[in-house]
Amino acid sequence: MIVVDKFPKKAEEVCKSLPAHDGAKHMAFGCDVASGKEVKLLADFAMKQYNSVPDIVVNCAGIIRDAPLLDMTEQQFDEVVAVNLKGVYLVTQAFARLAFQRKIAQSIINISSILGKMGAAERANYASTKSAVIGFTKSAASAWARDGIRVNAVLPGYVGTPLTDAIEAKLLKAACDRIPMGRMGLPEEIANAVVFLASDWSTYVTGTAVEVTGGLGM
Repeated sequence: MIVVDKFPKKAEEVCKSLPAHDGAKHMAFGCDVASGKEVKLLADFAMKQYNSVPDIVVNCAGIIRDAPLLDMTEQQFDEVVAVNLKGVYLVTQAFARLAFQRKIAQSIINISSILGKMGAAERANYASTKSAVIGFTKSAASAWARDGIRVNAVLPGYVGTPLTDAIEAKLLKAACDRIPMGRMGLPEEIANAVVFLASDWSTYVTGTAVEVTGGLGM
């Protein structure tokens, strides 16, 4: 596995926490997914280290720059679009191109958000990108369905992560009050959906958007 983060030390920490798999060494790589040049270096690194194309690609980089819509700056909007949408496009394109060259099957999983379906009053930039990720996922899935490349999206609801830690407590409580199951999700519950889409259990699944939300948004 290659763990990618804009900050290499964070990627290294994750690698150290992962169990060994068939003697293979997990690798860490620092990459700004909003940079086409850096994504190209990432793809080259993957091929050099393993001499094979990754058959599973998970796009899960994401940032927030919250502000009321009338107060949101162009920079706040552009920064979120660059990571949350452009990054998905760049990584997907780079690794799917390798899969085409080597003629291998591949599963690409893009992390969207239930806010891409519901919208969010003070997160218009974030919700817009997550909605666009769903459209991008379905477009790529349609384009490559007959080439052995499956592309799906996972739409988490409110989950306990460093990203949600940045949200005000009163806003989180208000969000949890709207969740039919009455609680935030666990990272493992999102990971389980990703594992399903990455595995042979889902070989007939492409272009779907799996909601893992405790019922929020249904």
